[in-house]
Amino acid sequence: MIEAILVEKDERGYRAQATTVREEQLPEGEVTVRVEYSTLNYKDGLAITGKGPVVRSFPMVPGIDFAGVVEASTDPEFSAGDRVILNGWGVGEQHWGGLAQKARVKGSWLVHQPPSISSRDAMAIGTAGYTAMLCVIALERFGLTPKHGPVLVTGANGGVGSFAIAILSGLGYRVVAATGRVSETAYLEGLGAAEIIDREQLSKPGKPLQKEQWAAAIDSVGSHTLANVCAGLRADGAVAACGMAQGLDLPSSVAPFILRGVSLLGINSVTRPREERVEAWRRLAASSGAMGLARATREIALRDVLAATEELMAGKLRGRVVVNVWK
Repeated sequence: MIEAILVEKDERGYRAQATTVREEQLPEGEVTVRVEYSTLNYKDGLAITGKGPVVRSFPMVPGIDFAGVVEASTDPEFSAGDRVILNGWGVGEQHWGGLAQKARVKGSWLVHQPPSISSRDAMAIGTAGYTAMLCVIALERFGLTPKHGPVLVTGANGGVGSFAIAILSGLGYRVVAATGRVSETAYLEGLGAAEIIDREQLSKPGKPLQKEQWAAAIDSVGSHTLANVCAGLRADGAVAACGMAQGLDLPSSVAPFILRGVSLLGINSVTRPREERVEAWRRLAASSGAMGLARATREIALRDVLAATEELMAGKLRGRVVVNVWK
C-alpha cells in the first residue's frame, strides 16, 4: 500500500482525503517512480477543493509535479536509480499525480534531475519556478536585456511571481512587483524587487493606452490586470502571460499592439518539448536567485496537505510549500 491524497466524486459529493491505495491501482505508464517530494500549486488547490473544473476523471491523485527516483522503466531513456522531475502533461488532472508515494507515468513526460540539486530543491522550485523561468527565457528570446528598462511582475507574492522576481533580479533587471499584500514589502524587496506597487492599480478596468512605464512584464493574473499591463508597456515591449488568477478573459483592445508594437507572449508550461524543459531546469539549477528562494521553503507531510490547501486558497500562504511524501 502507498499513501496518497485521493480526490473522489460520486453520489456522496466531491471530497479529498489522505488515504492509502494499492500500487496496482497506479495508471499505466512506462516508468514507475518512487516519489520523494511533490509540492502544492494553485491548480492543486483547485483540484483538492473542487473550486475549479480541474480534475477530468475520478478517483484522482492530485499533484501537478514531483521529483523522485526511478524504480522500474521500459523507456530506454531512464533506468532504475535515475533521479527525475515531472511537471505538467495533465498529471494531477487526467493522470494520477505527485501527491503520493509512487507514480507511474510516460517516459516522455520526465526529465533527468540536474545533478547539482536535490529532489527537495527541485520541488521547492517546482512548476512555479519552472514557469517563471520559461517566462524569462521567452522574454530573452524576444530580445529583452536589463538595459531596456524595468520589468513588472504581477502576482508578486505567489509562487510564479516570487520566482520571477528572484530570477530577474539575479540577472540584473530592475523589477517592479505588483501585489495585493503591500505589507509584505520587506519580503519582496528581499527577493530583489526594487519597487512595490499595489495591485489595485492594475486590477480594475482601465484605459486601452496608458502611461508607458515598463519595458516588459511577467503576468500570472490575467483579466483586467493583463489588459492594464499591456496598456502600460513601453513601445515595442512584451509581456509573458502564464496565468489566470484573476480570470481567463482579456478585456482589452488592439491599441497597445498596433499603436505601440506591444507583444503578448503566451507561456504554455504544460506540454513543452523535452529540450525546452531540460534547458529551463538547467537554468534554474544555475540561478542563485531561484536556488536561494528554493531553500527558504516550508516542508509539510502528506497528512498536512488538506490544511495547507485551505491556507493556499484563502491567500494566506506565502512562498513555496514542499510535500515530503514519506514524512
